[in-house]
Amino acid sequence: MDRLTAMRVFSEVVERGSFSAAAERLELSRAMVTRHVAALEQWLDVRLMQRTTRRLSLTDAGEQCLRRCRQVLELADELEADVAQQAGELRGELRITCAASFGQAHLAPAIAGFLALHPRLTVTLEVGDAAVDLVRERIDLAIRITAEADPGLVARPLARCRSLLVAAPAYLGRNGVPRRPEDLAGHRCLGHARFGRGLWRLVRAGEVREVQVPVRFGTNETMMMTSAARAGAGIGLQPRYLAEPLIADGSLVAVLPDWQPPELTIQALYPSRRRLSPAVRALLDFLVARFAEEAW
Repeated sequence: MDRLTAMRVFSEVVERGSFSAAAERLELSRAMVTRHVAALEQWLDVRLMQRTTRRLSLTDAGEQCLRRCRQVLELADELEADVAQQAGELRGELRITCAASFGQAHLAPAIAGFLALHPRLTVTLEVGDAAVDLVRERIDLAIRITAEADPGLVARPLARCRSLLVAAPAYLGRNGVPRRPEDLAGHRCLGHARFGRGLWRLVRAGEVREVQVPVRFGTNETMMMTSAARAGAGIGLQPRYLAEPLIADGSLVAVLPDWQPPELTIQALYPSRRRLSPAVRALLDFLVARFAEEAW
């Protein structure tokens, strides 16, 4: 039995909460996952898990084994990375999470360029606007657009992210064009669950206005709001990296262009500087250089 592989499979089963989910994540059959866990139990001569049709739970021995397995796997990954670095190459897998809109517009092309420089590396990109536990999900890097970073994570700024108010020409044709921030109160507005859903703060030359807007369509995903805006559902806040191409092709129109929402920062977040792998460091440096001249 490959004991290192068995430890990795056991750890994945615990993290995913089921043999089937671990099998899908590791691209193994469920039978093979079961065999690895059984072999680990046979080697240690203990029961690691209590299995029922509904859930898995660790025995006391399983809790201790999980802790030790994670330590061994971390050391093994570090050893592999150190040896690869000595040989002048990067290899292994990087797991990254980011918002779907930024991933599609900019991060996926950037990662493609990075992988072209490092053919022994693989990257898994998980998309979604919701924050995730980086340690629990074994995420190496989170790319988030935020005004304030999570104090429990290390943050490295990648670029500024400015936003615009936009609407479809058809919507403005039916409902009129706002001339002042206060006019937004009489319009249908689109709200993002994480960015000022119903209270919009706008700035012009040092003048600040806060407007309570009626949100007729809310979502937690930026690209859904873009689709709603293009369909004429109302006025929405959009990041420039999404809005500007659609303004250029006439799908959307900038609303109150002299008034700017607060500027956000595109940040790379990771759990700790102490165990940052060479591959993660290389990707961070690559992204900083790639996005340095962008002014979204």
